[in-house]
Amino acid sequence: MQNEFIAFIAIVAVGIFIAIVVIRKRSQQRSLQLREHFGPEYDHVLEKHGDRARAEQELRSREKRREELDIHLLSPAQCERFGAAWATVQQRFVDDPSGAVVEADGLVKEVMKARGYPMGDFEQRLADLSVEHANVLDHYRAARGLAKSNADGQASTEDLRQAMVHFRALFTDLLRAEARTAPPPLRESLA
Repeated sequence: MQNEFIAFIAIVAVGIFIAIVVIRKRSQQRSLQLREHFGPEYDHVLEKHGDRARAEQELRSREKRREELDIHLLSPAQCERFGAAWATVQQRFVDDPSGAVVEADGLVKEVMKARGYPMGDFEQRLADLSVEHANVLDHYRAARGLAKSNADGQASTEDLRQAMVHFRALFTDLLRAEARTAPPPLRESLA
């Protein structure tokens, strides 16, 4: 009887150990998936929260919020219109760098709004963008910082050029989302 009890305890202990290992492995896999999906934004959120569990909860809540939003693709006509507007803003940079940066910031917001992103405060826009555009968030942060310096009259022409480069990275990513997510065109049968 005592041997059976010891065997039972040993089996329970092994079962608990295996459960702990499986839970840890799943947690590590979820962490790896979040890190791969969010890229540099994972580290940014981790640094902000100082705790992996809290940071990962924040990222998962961003994903859930994104699922509730009506983010959609732009029509080809919208893509063409926004592309032409960007070309105009870039041309304006030569004569009015400061004004071009203000217009670039506005154009990026307009594209986001057209895609269905809520236009709340900047931090919320970053969080919403992070689910699908995490690779360009550092560009957006830098562009907005330089745009603020511009508004304060503290930006050099080089700062303004850099702001345009950063805004263009996000702008391009927002438009290129069409190519990444749109299904290939159907070909008509020649028969």
